[in-house]
Formats: sequence, C-alpha cells, structure tokens
Amino acid sequence: MPGPVFLHGEQVTLHPQQATDSDLLQRLLNDPQVRHNIGFNEPLSEPAAEDLDSGDADTHFVVCVDNEPVGTCLLHEDRHPWGFGVLGYSLCPERWGNGYATDAVDCLTQYAFQELRLNKLGADCYATNPASARVLEKVGFQQEGRRRDHAFVNGEYVDLLEYGLLADEWNS
Repeated sequence: MPGPVFLHGEQVTLHPQQATDSDLLQRLLNDPQVRHNIGFNEPLSEPAAEDLDSGDADTHFVVCVDNEPVGTCLLHEDRHPWGFGVLGYSLCPERWGNGYATDAVDCLTQYAFQELRLNKLGADCYATNPASARVLEKVGFQQEGRRRDHAFVNGEYVDLLEYGLLADEWNS
C-alpha cells in the first residue's frame, strides 16, 4: 500500500517512495524489459531495494493508478543555482501503453516548474526505446542531442538521446 498522495495527475497519483516499496522496485529493476530500457544491470535484492534511494538528493515517487503501484519516477534537482533538474521513470511492462508514464512525467514536470521554480528539465532515453522518446515528446521535451554508441544495453552499444524542456516552453 503506497504512502500518502503527494501529486495528482489526470490518471496517476505520485506517492513518496518508502522502504515498504522495495517489492515494486525489485519487480521493476529485475525485469529484463525494464532494466534494458533504463540501463540498470545488477540484480536487486530486497535489502538493496530498501536502501536504493537513501542518501541521495533525488526525490523518488511511486506511480499509482487507483492506489495500485504501477511504476516509479524521480526528479534529480541539480544543486547549482542554474535551476536545472533531470527526471526519470519506469513502469511495469503490463501497464505500458496506457498513458501512465506520460501523465507521471507531466505531473513531475508541473511540480518541477511550478513548485520548485526550476528553469529547465532534462531526460535521456535509449534510441532503442522509442516509446520513452514519445512520452517525453508528448509532454513537450525536445531532442537536444544524441550520444552515439553511448551505452551497452542487452549485448549491444546503443545511442543515448538527450531531451530538454524549458519552463517557458511547457504548456501546463
């Protein structure tokens, strides 16, 4: 059972991630369909999942639909005075294709721009993951770069696509 709702999207709610969410993190990050899309390549045990976000400066959320956990997302706020943050997200494969990732990214983008007053958000995805690129583009992110053969994923080198969105470009 997720903790209290922190942010509301149109279809999803975002709840602060807690140690009790370690089962979801294990399911996500040990699933080959998920880990190959986000560059996670080590088996995740329950104790490691409980400690996954301890000590970092990132804000981690559990993405829920009708109070059921379906994924995670995070916002890393760069501590420089430039007003820059990076976001990431992953959903359980059986929940792909329902617009939940797009809603979660939009919700997190609204939080970053309207509450944290950030000026720019960045996000990356592999060129082999066009669904993730579509999520970012639907929210308004623009591709700003491509790092060729940047990551080794599932036995091959793949390009990393770099996306960015400025606060004044975002349509709430």
